[in-house]
Amino acid sequence: MTDISERRREKRLRYHWPVWFAENFNGILSQGQMVDVSSGGAAFTCVADNTCPNPGQNITARFSVPRYLPDTSFDVNDYVRTGSVCRIDFLPNNLRRVAVRFQQPLPFRPGEQPWTPSNSEPSPAEAALV
Repeated sequence: MTDISERRREKRLRYHWPVWFAENFNGILSQGQMVDVSSGGAAFTCVADNTCPNPGQNITARFSVPRYLPDTSFDVNDYVRTGSVCRIDFLPNNLRRVAVRFQQPLPFRPGEQPWTPSNSEPSPAEAALV
């Protein structure tokens, strides 16, 4: 069996909240759904249409990130970040996963917060949406 080690520099926070993006915020914004975020970048899904960005394209995204507290409560921090699309993955159902590297990192590491969700239970933020 092959042991594949994790090459990422930091853990990512996986969650599924809306993200709004465009080549610039003076145009029409498109909506996607966040897949995961780290301080240096994010991945989100979007419909594969003419608003879906291309590799190498700069985009600006507006999104919120839950900031967990030790007692499993959370605050929501809103961010606007410009970045470069570094990868596009083709998904079923006419979707694309867009990976973006931020020009300016977030001020904290979302995946390395005091409360770390397990794969089997929703985060307190996602549980609050149900």
